[in-house]
Amino acid sequence: MTADTATDVFEDNRPVLTGVAYRMLGRIADAEDVVQEAWLRWSSAPRDDVREPRAFLVRITTRLAIDRLRQVQSRREAYVGPWLPEPLVTDFGPAAPDTAEQAMLADSVSVAVLVVLESLSPLERAVFVLREAFGFPYAEIAATLDRAEAAVRQLAGRARRHVEERKPRYDVDPAQRRDLTERFLAAAAGGDIDELLSLLAPDVRLVGDSGGKSKAPLRIIESADKVGRFLFAVAHDQIPDLGFRFLELNGRPGVLVLAGGKPDSVFQVEIRGGLIQCVYIVRNPDKLTNLIAE
Repeated sequence: MTADTATDVFEDNRPVLTGVAYRMLGRIADAEDVVQEAWLRWSSAPRDDVREPRAFLVRITTRLAIDRLRQVQSRREAYVGPWLPEPLVTDFGPAAPDTAEQAMLADSVSVAVLVVLESLSPLERAVFVLREAFGFPYAEIAATLDRAEAAVRQLAGRARRHVEERKPRYDVDPAQRRDLTERFLAAAAGGDIDELLSLLAPDVRLVGDSGGKSKAPLRIIESADKVGRFLFAVAHDQIPDLGFRFLELNGRPGVLVLAGGKPDSVFQVEIRGGLIQCVYIVRNPDKLTNLIAE
């Protein structure tokens, strides 16, 4: 295999490698570091001995991601306030061969799922990502993790049950979520507190991630009244040159809030029964660097 061919093979597999690493780590920079290290190992490997390049590359990336996850877990334990994954711009669109695969990809990278994955062990998370998000065979996952296939099946079952038990049940209709997001934004920005409250479920939750580096609640806020009044107050902060952009983030509609043309925050909503059930807000500036306004 020539150097050019090796580069082409790696680039062909880069989307899968990046997808695995991001779902494992929840941070774009960490995922990119892992993929870069995988490239360095691939570029220096005796490639003529590699009969299945994709399996080889996924194996390297997964093991590197497991090592990185173990390193960052202690930092997350000391994180100030709630932790949310870094917003990821997604556009599965025509790249996904059918709506079923698109839905699977979007769900596996959603904020709600990634938050639940934080509670898995690194090995459980790796098995869940490879099996549930990308559909790898158990035998291939076993080879990737250097585990017996029976042990991998046990890990997969345990991880799947854990996620299903803890993953919130939200409606997934994109048009409805986009409509509610737009109405939510209009009500908050327009000062219509009654309209804002009418969009919120009675037990709505607001999860804000600032990392202690910007203004955001350090605890989860619950109930329509508390969430609505908090959002109403935030919307009327004097932010210079305020702007908004709708993006697809983590497989869901999201809003990028701009201040002076620079990313200030991101928010997304999850719905159930036609009402907003959860609001996610990311204000940690370290997690907004990839969202540069055009």
